[in-house]
Amino acid sequence: MNEGEARDWIASSFAPTSAQWAGLERFAAMLVAENKRQNLIAASTIPTIWVRHIADSAQLLALDTRVGGLWVDMGSGPGLPGLVVAILSARPMLLVESRRRRCDFLRTVVAELGLGHVEVAEAPLERVETRPAATISARAFAPLDRLIDLSARFSTESTRWLLPKGRNGVKELASLPDAWQRMFHVEQSRTDADSGILVGTGRIAPKKRGKA
Repeated sequence: MNEGEARDWIASSFAPTSAQWAGLERFAAMLVAENKRQNLIAASTIPTIWVRHIADSAQLLALDTRVGGLWVDMGSGPGLPGLVVAILSARPMLLVESRRRRCDFLRTVVAELGLGHVEVAEAPLERVETRPAATISARAFAPLDRLIDLSARFSTESTRWLLPKGRNGVKELASLPDAWQRMFHVEQSRTDADSGILVGTGRIAPKKRGKA
């Protein structure tokens, strides 16, 4: 997939309005500008930002087309995939990010694009209030077992898990407890032939903690 193909895929998959297209364009420009002040994305990916970041994020929305329900994006960083999803849909979105400067950037984008359905939680995930999530995503947040364990308290019987992983995704999945493995399958990434997306549905019980 090249930059033109990425835009064509977004057009055919989501039929964005002119306002949504403008939002995606503005977000991409803000991401590049802010990257000069703080390291949000690898500089080498800027020439292919529509493939590596915009379409790569949008493909998660294509895997969960439900209209309502809270979408929780864990370790949102520069807003990937959360802000892309929020631009393309009206789903309530919670962006969880602990780093202040990144949260400042997220809030700036939310305000400039008028994304009133987006909330930024500036805190480590462990300190974020538990609430039922219809969808949980995390693009590069933590090792898979830790990510799932930390996120488990937000899950319900109908929660959709969307977890992009690199070429080690299948290996990471195989290392999980059997009960967790049975909940997930791997979808091929549309933007990277070497990557997959772990897709699951259901509630996960957090691991039991030993007493101190």
